[in-house]
Amino acid sequence: YDPVWFGAIMLLNMEMATISPPFGLNLFVMRGVAPRGVTMGDVYAASIPFLLLDLLVMGLLLAFPSLVLWLPSLISK
Repeated sequence: YDPVWFGAIMLLNMEMATISPPFGLNLFVMRGVAPRGVTMGDVYAASIPFLLLDLLVMGLLLAFPSLVLWLPSLISK
């Protein structure tokens, strides 16, 4: 596999880890800056659409590696 592709997959995977319940660090940060009355459950529920979108993007990048490698291939020419 291409190292650039692997790096993009790893980066997306790490980003997904920061927003996935129950241990996503960004979720705790968002709870800290949210107004009073917002619970962790509210924050978890709000993060689900973003996590699902990230899963979709991950699937696309795994199925079509050329999506990741198109721009770097233009630079290396």
